[in-house]
Amino acid sequence: MEWTLALTTILATGTFIINIILALTLVFLERRDASSTWAWILVLFFLPILGFFIYLLLGRKLRQKTLFRWEGRKKIGIESLLRYQMESLEEGSFRFKNHDAEEYRELIYLHLRNNGAVLTQDNDIRIFNDGRAKFDALIEDIRSARHHIHVQYYILRLDGLGNEILDELIKKAREGVKVRVLYDDMGSRRLHRRHFKAMVAEGGEVETFFPAFLPLINPRMNYRNHRKIVVIDGRIGYVGGFNIGDEYLGLNPRFGYWRDTHLRIEGSAVHPLQTRFILDWNQASARQDIEYDETYFPAIPEKGSTAVQIVSSGPDSEWEQIKDGYLKMISDADEYVYIQTPYFIPDPSFYDAIRIAAMSGIDVRIMIPNKPDHPLVYWATYSYAGQLARAGAKVYIYENGFLHTKMIVADHRVATVGTANIDVRSFKLNFEVNAFIYDAAVAKSLTDQFLKDIELSTELTYEIYRSRTRLVKTKESLALLLSPIL
Repeated sequence: MEWTLALTTILATGTFIINIILALTLVFLERRDASSTWAWILVLFFLPILGFFIYLLLGRKLRQKTLFRWEGRKKIGIESLLRYQMESLEEGSFRFKNHDAEEYRELIYLHLRNNGAVLTQDNDIRIFNDGRAKFDALIEDIRSARHHIHVQYYILRLDGLGNEILDELIKKAREGVKVRVLYDDMGSRRLHRRHFKAMVAEGGEVETFFPAFLPLINPRMNYRNHRKIVVIDGRIGYVGGFNIGDEYLGLNPRFGYWRDTHLRIEGSAVHPLQTRFILDWNQASARQDIEYDETYFPAIPEKGSTAVQIVSSGPDSEWEQIKDGYLKMISDADEYVYIQTPYFIPDPSFYDAIRIAAMSGIDVRIMIPNKPDHPLVYWATYSYAGQLARAGAKVYIYENGFLHTKMIVADHRVATVGTANIDVRSFKLNFEVNAFIYDAAVAKSLTDQFLKDIELSTELTYEIYRSRTRLVKTKESLALLLSPIL
């Protein structure tokens, strides 16, 4: 008994000392924001042993230096184009092809300076709100590929849809088309390189982003590549919210119909998507780096007049570029801001921006799902939405299945669609990519779809929110306590 007591005392003392060291590290060395710091300190001290392992897996900050590098950027001429666009905007001599983009010169300049996101003005955009329609178009484009197919998804399941797409990729690899597939190790945790054996045998390549060193042990598991990008022949690009899996076709009874938004782009905006894919691929690849080749960046005939910036962000960045774009859109709004997001856990800056807009008379509408795929996230979302209803925002709960789209549209002229949710994870921890679009026709299409979605939603008024049960309030309190690290 004395030996057991002594061992227990030693373990308890050691755990306490380790927790103290970790807490001091959080406060003095990692310099996180205060809410995140306190959340982790609570985890460490209320779950002394389990919290230590949770911190090792989820809490450590990512080293940012030289994570994404590619010398091909110089050959494309991105640096010189960035300098030209920034200088001409500063001088007032930049030539806009449409008035909608000109109205947002400050937002465009922000993305140029903050993210190196060049403005392209010759794009044609097709919007998909239904999974089957999106993947039918993607499969048709894959079948038409002549040189290369670059595929990147956070979640890639080899179920009915996944195997359908993989079969097409194998056929194209057999034809001599260069096929590359990049997937996230945590998002696609049931997927393994061996599942692509047939594709690799035909000359295809596959890589995994931030793979685990040992089964179920990944010290970088908190930093995930949430991007969804497809580039075909350097001429066609896809970006948006759909992953690959049967649930995205509405075939999972748990979620029902899957409501999402995805873009098909033809035009010069495909080149920034291609660059983003190559940067991510080369980071993940230990053997098969993509070298610069002009065939990856072909001259693209002018397809349209839609202005687009492709903006990416992640824990490797000093700034939260996509969130900064969201905030600028909200602060510039004169008439309305419509938001669709599956997860709404705003940080204080985003929450205040929305609250101020609503209290200033801007028509702020937020649409969230009616069911959780992550319970803690859902109840935190519900709490923030209810609080904003009190400030005058209109909150809608989508009832026709699961809402997964990540979209903001404002004032009939500007919109953004991509992979970034409105939460701390997307702002700070995940690698994300969004298209910022300056075009009245695209903004109108997204606005019209939002209004149609309202017909399939119920409004969460502040009166309804106030009448929630004590159980719901308890769930919200627990979720809000952990919201800085959800």
